[in-house]
Amino acid sequence: MLSRHRLQYLAVGVVNTLFGYGCFAFLQWALTDHLTHAYLLASPLSSLISITFSFLGYKHFVFKTKGNYFREWVRCLIVYSGNIVIGLLCLPPLVLGLTSLTSIRKGAPYLAQGIVLILGVGLSYFGHSRYSFRSHESSEREA
Repeated sequence: MLSRHRLQYLAVGVVNTLFGYGCFAFLQWALTDHLTHAYLLASPLSSLISITFSFLGYKHFVFKTKGNYFREWVRCLIVYSGNIVIGLLCLPPLVLGLTSLTSIRKGAPYLAQGIVLILGVGLSYFGHSRYSFRSHESSEREA
């Protein structure tokens, strides 16, 4: 059975993922007529928009840390920067593979982003629990 903490993380993570995917879908849709590979801009832009949303959800509802907003937000950015890089590296081959191997054309970036988001969930939990929201007291004990 999952602990309460992990269930809270999962609940906030689902909301964050839907929000982040919604941002990506909107930007992909809005940029498609203007850019050939709109997903290459939509992905990092949507990530940057949704990072603050995620940060606030995790801070207040999961890790429940006090103060340290800027320091934790920067740590959150660092954790998510790995997901941004992974997305930028994985999206082109995934989109190419989906368009080459299936009849999906316009929907390929949306499906590829969904796959990338799923991969990032585990990475994010590990990074947030070990780095972003590590409390000041526990970091003093570890020193």
